[in-house]
Amino acid sequence: MVVAGLSAATGCSKFLDINANPNVPEKAANNLILPSTQAGIGMLVGNSMLIPGSFYAQYWTQNTTSSQYKTTDQYLLSSNDFDRMWGIMYNNVLTDLDVLTKQTTNSQYAAIGYIEKGYVYQLITDAFGDVPLKEAIAGTANTNPKYDTQKEVYDSIITWVKKGISIADPSYPTLPLTEDLVFYNATKKVSDMAQWKRFGNTLLLKVYLRLSEVDPAKAQAGIQELYAGGAEFLTTDAVIKYTSTGGNQNPLYSESTGLKAVQNIVASSTAVNAFKANNDPRALYFYTPNDSLLKSTGQNVAVGIPQGSYATTIPAKDKDKLPSTPTAALGGLASDVSSATAPVKLISATESYFLQAEAVARGWATGDVATLFQNGVKASFTASGLASSAAAYLATAPDAQLPADKEGQIKAIITQKYYALCGTEGFEAWTEWRRTGYPNILTVSKATALGTLDLPARFLYPNSEVTRNLNFPGAKLITDRVWWDVK
Repeated sequence: MVVAGLSAATGCSKFLDINANPNVPEKAANNLILPSTQAGIGMLVGNSMLIPGSFYAQYWTQNTTSSQYKTTDQYLLSSNDFDRMWGIMYNNVLTDLDVLTKQTTNSQYAAIGYIEKGYVYQLITDAFGDVPLKEAIAGTANTNPKYDTQKEVYDSIITWVKKGISIADPSYPTLPLTEDLVFYNATKKVSDMAQWKRFGNTLLLKVYLRLSEVDPAKAQAGIQELYAGGAEFLTTDAVIKYTSTGGNQNPLYSESTGLKAVQNIVASSTAVNAFKANNDPRALYFYTPNDSLLKSTGQNVAVGIPQGSYATTIPAKDKDKLPSTPTAALGGLASDVSSATAPVKLISATESYFLQAEAVARGWATGDVATLFQNGVKASFTASGLASSAAAYLATAPDAQLPADKEGQIKAIITQKYYALCGTEGFEAWTEWRRTGYPNILTVSKATALGTLDLPARFLYPNSEVTRNLNFPGAKLITDRVWWDVK
């Protein structure tokens, strides 16, 4: 303040302005901000939320020979475990998205910003319930933002995504946005805004279906409005791709290298046994085969261990019981450098088809539920490199048969979605289980420290909020349900 006063009095402000560095601009350019938001989202979906989500969905469990995620299997995660995730969401991604949504020179940055903002807030509120929204990005001086109800957050999500869709324009004159990590079309050298509109529509469909049990009237009205407006949905995966270069690697693999490439994550028998019961060839896309069984019996199969059984010692003579690991295609094989290039899926084509199928099954949308259901399965098999095996699976797998009644159809749709999202969209699979109760195969971890038969129903608020935010509404238990989880 003294320096500022002296500079004003002497007219030497340019010489005394020690805060102005001509080599470091005070305002970042949009072409730097956009990929930063997407990289942050990739970290959330492909690491911070994927790992606990995939443990709670019982795709993965802790290896018997390591210890990194024991507390996850015990349902003993603490508030400290969520500080990093919360920081990425609020301090990084949402702060940058606030800049993009205020962009007026190129409205397509704003379009993507609004859609991404809705996507990120759905992740936040589905994980934590009530969260700061109205006061969350109201300036860096606001360190005590008030919490908004999950219902209010959902209303805002719908508003933002609709706005983003409304201003997304594939013919915008200043395209391309070459820095778009999700929908840049390298052939046409443009950011594919038509795909962003489809992404937004698919996100809205997911948002409305999330309300199916708590506010079905609103869910139905929203979905019918989407279809009446001729909404198009994703038919290809919305992904972020990675390279083998350090700093640009798949975030799950990057964490494993930071842990000295120790293989902590292995297959849970909950998911593996379900794949086996359906003779599902995708199991060997999601999990590595057990080498001992392959050599001794010729069986090329995945092996899982019961959820939370990391304290069990597997004798050296029982190599055929050693658990499989996630494959490099998922970024989960710590010893394989090709894990570095595994993509992170934000919304997959298979998820899009299953969302549409459920909307039709509930009578809230037009279309053929059987065709959409089959398309969802086929999209998953295609993504797994098994397109030619989809027809046989649909004809014979017990869980691939679509009943005639509504509830039976919903169960089949969510169960197939569960199989399809294995290892790539674990948080979404666990969230859909919380909403619907399907698939009804989850078991209580053998390592549970809860003393009950309860399963995790939410993430815990971070310690940074507990200790610093004067408007923090109070801690929650890991078994406390979020607003829409009423079933």
